[in-house]
Amino acid sequence: MKTVYLSHPLSIDALQLKPTVMALGFFDGIHLGHQKVINTAINIAKEKSMQSAVLTLDPHPSVVLRNDMKNIRYITPLKEKEEILQTLGVDILYVVSFTPELAKLSPQSFVDQYIIGLNVKHIVAGFDYSFGSYGKGTMETMPQFSNGAFTQTVIEKLTKDNQKVSSSLIREHLKLGQVDKVKEILGRFYTLKGTVVDGDKRGRTIGFPTANIELTDEYIIPKPGVYAVTMEVNNVMYHGVCNVGVKPTFTDNTKISIEVHLFDFNENIYGKNVRVNWHYYIRNEQKFPSFKELVQQIEADKQFAINYFQKNSALT
Repeated sequence: MKTVYLSHPLSIDALQLKPTVMALGFFDGIHLGHQKVINTAINIAKEKSMQSAVLTLDPHPSVVLRNDMKNIRYITPLKEKEEILQTLGVDILYVVSFTPELAKLSPQSFVDQYIIGLNVKHIVAGFDYSFGSYGKGTMETMPQFSNGAFTQTVIEKLTKDNQKVSSSLIREHLKLGQVDKVKEILGRFYTLKGTVVDGDKRGRTIGFPTANIELTDEYIIPKPGVYAVTMEVNNVMYHGVCNVGVKPTFTDNTKISIEVHLFDFNENIYGKNVRVNWHYYIRNEQKFPSFKELVQQIEADKQFAINYFQKNSALT
C-alpha cells in the first residue's frame, strides 16, 4: 500500500493519477462498519480493474474545530490505521492534513479537489458521511456536486444489539471497561502498542513482576481497573493480567500507568516494543488496607484470568 500525505491546497495533477475507487471517512477504529465500506471499495475496484483508495484526515477535525479540544486520543492512531488498511488490501491511502482552511471548503470545492482532483471514478461511504464546510454535503446531495465525473455506493447503517456500530459506541465501551464488547464491534481485540520502560519495580517485591508500558501513540486507555490481556513480545503471545490506574495502595500519584504481569514469563524485556490485546474486564482498581490483602487479590485476579483463557482458548 502506498501512503500519500496531502495538504491544502492540492498540487497534484489528476492526469498523472490512475483512476481509483475511493472509500471516504475518518475511520477511527476501522470497525465492522468501516470495514464494510472499505471492502466494498476494494471489491468494486477489482471489478473495474482500478486501484482502491481510502481518504482520511489527520488530525481529528475536533482538534481543529473545537477550542476546548487541544488533542484527542484515538481507537486507531494513524500509524495503526495504516497497518490495518494495508492488511485489508487497500492500494492507496490518502492522508489529508485537516486545517482551518480545509474546514472552510464548500462541498463543491471539496469534491472538485479531493475526489475529482484525485481522479476518483467511484466513491463508497457510509450513509452518514458528510463533507465540506459544517458538513453541509451529504451522500444524498453528493450527485449534484459530482457533475457526472464519478458514481457512488452508499453503505447503510450497521447495528449490533440494536445500536449503531460507530466509533462513538466503541469509545463509550472503553470508558466503561467493556473491552469484550469492543471486540464484537471491531471484529478483533482492542490493541495498544507501547514500549516496556523502567517502573518502580515494586511488583517484584510482592511476587508479581510487571512490565510497565509506555504507549507509542495517542491511544484511548480503557477504564482504570484490572483486565485479562494477552501481550505480544518478540512475536510470541503470552497470557497475563493488566492493571490500569494509579496504584492507590502504594501512592497518591494521579498519573495513569499500564502494567502487565505475564504468566510463566521471566525474561528481561526492557526497551522492547509490545502489543497488548484487551480481552476482559475483571474488576475496579481499589486501595487495599495491606500488602497482604493486595497480594491475595492479585492472585485471585491471576486465577480468574487463567480460567478465562482456558475457557476461551480459541480467542488467544
